[in-house]
Formats: sequence, C-alpha cells, structure tokens
Amino acid sequence: MQSPGADDLALILESAGPDTLCLRLAGDWVAGQRRPARRALDERLAGEPALRRLTFDTAALRRWDTTLLTFLAGLREPLRKRGVELDPAGLPDGVRGLLKLAFAVPAKTDAAHAAERETFLERIGEGAEREAEGLRAGVQFLGEAVLSLGRLVTGRAQMRRADLVLFVQSCGAEAVGIVALINFLVGLILGYVGVQQLALFAAQIFSADLVAIAVAREMGAIMTGIIMAGRTGAAFAAQLGTMTVNEEIDALSTLGVSAFDFLVLPRMLALIVMVPLLCLYADVLGMLGGAAAAIPLGHIAPLLYWEHTTAALNFRHLSIGVGKSAVFGVIIALAGCLRGIQSGRSAQAVGEAATSAVVTAIVLIILADAVFAVVFATVGI
Repeated sequence: MQSPGADDLALILESAGPDTLCLRLAGDWVAGQRRPARRALDERLAGEPALRRLTFDTAALRRWDTTLLTFLAGLREPLRKRGVELDPAGLPDGVRGLLKLAFAVPAKTDAAHAAERETFLERIGEGAEREAEGLRAGVQFLGEAVLSLGRLVTGRAQMRRADLVLFVQSCGAEAVGIVALINFLVGLILGYVGVQQLALFAAQIFSADLVAIAVAREMGAIMTGIIMAGRTGAAFAAQLGTMTVNEEIDALSTLGVSAFDFLVLPRMLALIVMVPLLCLYADVLGMLGGAAAAIPLGHIAPLLYWEHTTAALNFRHLSIGVGKSAVFGVIIALAGCLRGIQSGRSAQAVGEAATSAVVTAIVLIILADAVFAVVFATVGI
C-alpha cells in the first residue's frame, strides 16, 4: 500500500461495508509514472472471501491515460474468478465508457488452446463435416456450370464476348512461354533418364518411343494442367475473391445478372479451349526436349530418332492426352472460381482462396489422371 505523492500514481484500499471493498485511486495515472504493485489488492481479496463487490473513489485522481485503463482491465479476470463484482460507478465518465467498449466483445479464445481441449474423435468429426460441406458445395457448383452451359447453348447466357476474348488471350498466348519452358525441361529429363537406362540393353533408340508416348499420353497434359492451375487458377480465385470483398458479386445479383454466367462461364470456356491447344504445344516441346537429351547422349542419328518418334505416335495417344487436358481445364476453372466466390471479405481471405484454388486443382488433376489411367487400362486403350 502506498500513500499518494505529488506526482506518483497511487492506490489505497478501504473497507466500504461487510462485503464491499473501495479502491481509492490518486495521483497522475499516466505513462512514465511507476505503477503501484497489485499485491496488496490480491492479498486482501484472498484474505476476505466474503467480499463480493469492488468500488472506486477517484476524488484524488488527476490525470489518466491508458495506464489506468490497462490496470483496471487487468482486474476483471481475477475478480471474476473470486466472484467479486467490479462496480465502475465511481470512475470518471471517460474511463467508464472505454471500459464498456473494452468489455463489450468477449476475448477471443486462442485457437491452439481450443484445439487442445478437443478430443481426437471430435477433430475427426469436425474435419469430416467440413469435407462433406466442401464436397456438397463442389457438386452444386458443378451443377450450376452445367446449367450455365445449357443457357449458353440456348442463347440465354448473360455473358459478354469481349470477356471471353480477354480470358482466351490471358489463358493462351500469355501462358505459352512458361508452358514451353517447363515441358521442354520435362522432356529433357525423360530423354536423359530413358537413354541412360536403355543403354544398358543397347536399346538407346527406343528412348524416342518412350519420350513420345509418355509426353503425348501423360506428361504434356499433366504438366500443362499443373502450370495453368498455379498460374491461371490462382489468378481467377484472386480476381473473384477481390470482387467478393468489394461486394461486386452482390451488386451483380442485385441487378439481376447471373454471376455464374457473367464471371465463371467465360473463364471456363477460355480454359476448355486453350488448355488442349497448350497441351499440343507442350507435346511438341516435350518431344524436342527429349531429342535434345537422347540424341547426343545415345549417339542416335536425328533422322532415325525422328522415324521412331513418328512411328510410336498415333492418333489414339494424342487424343488421350488432349482429352485429358480438356477435363483438366474444366477442373482448373471450377476450382479457381469456386474458391474465389467462397472467399471471405478480407485481404487474408483472398490469399487463402488463391492458395486453396491451386491445391484443389492440382489434387483433382492428379486424381482425375489416376482415374483415366485405370479406365484406359481396363478397356485396353
């Protein structure tokens, strides 16, 4: 306990009844002054279990700032645990108002502590519920995509052709460079590994067949899909997420314009058209990359390598790869647009939507490719 000085802040404890304790605040409770220890108050509360109310006397209080507010806010939890009511009636009006604002919203429970209190089965159940809800939203979004395509076929879709042209350019011409680079390097790796292993059997020439079939059936479509998921899918999610934050999507609905037709449909059509074309381009660059590695390492004549490549390729291999890429384009568009529309209304939520769009698209692309592989192997294609 401390007596008030000329400049120091101070607090004095006095009994105001059998179950009431009065806390006298004196001096200047401002930054820079030495804060009195709260030990005397804690000892008084612990030594008198009958106390049920804490009041304040601020007649000797001069200046105050957040130093006083911090001190008073720190009393709330210890008093609550002991069942003592904090009566702010004796505090200045400004202090009462700020305390009311501070206590209006309950303190946010730390997420890590909340997770520790949950049992293992509870976490599994909550995760299953979230996944089921996400699956329902995805299926509903796919159904809306089919209906939107139906409106497009019947000429009732609310879509601007200028938007479609813009997205075709963004998804096609502007993506050529990165698609070419990545697929050339993937073909180079396939050619290098193939010729190194086949050289053990003096069959280096068959690296041309390996690269041609692997690139045409699998790698061209998969690598193009992954590249477009990271490049275009994330961009779509960020664009629509930002529109959600700015309430532009809500404005479209208010005006009676279908947000799906106006925003999602042109993006989906652009990817359906451009991803197969990019896949064909990726096939050519992948085979060139394979030739760039296999011909010098395997000491293969370029003409002979070309003949084996053309002999191994056929319409079936090319159509399988291009068909897969069209499906991957739909997946990328739906994943990007779905996460963007589902985005929260903050900058952090937009970033999370873009990340989620990329992860979702890549996982679904790999899953779809696995399904295609099983089906094609079953039917003998």
